[in-house]
Amino acid sequence: MTQVPTELTSEALLDHILASLDSDKAEDIVTIDLQGKSSVADYMVVCSGRSTRQVTAIAEKLTAKLKQQFDRASKIEGKDMGDWVLIDTGDIVVHVFRPEVREFYQLEKMWLPAGEAASKA
Repeated sequence: MTQVPTELTSEALLDHILASLDSDKAEDIVTIDLQGKSSVADYMVVCSGRSTRQVTAIAEKLTAKLKQQFDRASKIEGKDMGDWVLIDTGDIVVHVFRPEVREFYQLEKMWLPAGEAASKA
């Protein structure tokens, strides 16, 4: 059984989230640092799944891993549709999109300063 750290930093949580997304074959993973820009979260992660089924599976596996490893309940929205799933872990907000939906909303462009590239995981 994994021992839960007494104080899980947002950076450590981010590392676990990125590892989970990578192992579940999420595509085009982008991390946006929101520290000092928003009081909602420290980081935003945006990624894509190839289909509604994969988008839903990535979101379900991520929330299950966070609950199992860190006893951290996450709020999840949009899982029933599978086009855009939002996972709120408290410190980090994760968006999992189908590629067409991600292209339509271009969420990364709203949060990045003009000319700044997103950091890919």
